[in-house]
Amino acid sequence: MLVRLLYCSRAVDPSETVIEAILAQSRQHNPVSGITGILCYGGGVFLQAIEGGRMQVSELFGHIQKDPRHKDVALLHFEEIFERRFGGWTMGQVNLSKLNQSLLLKYSEKPELDPYAVSGKVSLALLEGLMATAAICGGG
Repeated sequence: MLVRLLYCSRAVDPSETVIEAILAQSRQHNPVSGITGILCYGGGVFLQAIEGGRMQVSELFGHIQKDPRHKDVALLHFEEIFERRFGGWTMGQVNLSKLNQSLLLKYSEKPELDPYAVSGKVSLALLEGLMATAAICGGG
């Protein structure tokens, strides 16, 4: 049973070092669990989609909720899926500060990442838009 979970959180420490550590940890542990996904960050906010088996995704989300590097963790969307959309990445990444702001404006009121202010489906559409414009890098 494959599922997709989308959540957002705020970085306790938004430094590049911490973000790189989160990505490195994801890329090390996710393949063993069959987890794939994408992590977007900008302005101290994370937006992440994770895909995999129901139990593995649930367990990973539980760890994220307790991770001291994250605060204000919010579940945005959860669904059973037939196939992965982000299967090409053990954890792909998008740094939104390096992105064309018009893509953010397409899905929100302002050209900034604020998944707390939009629906989970809108956030998922943003991730799909990022994938379509090849804005996702690394973690393959």
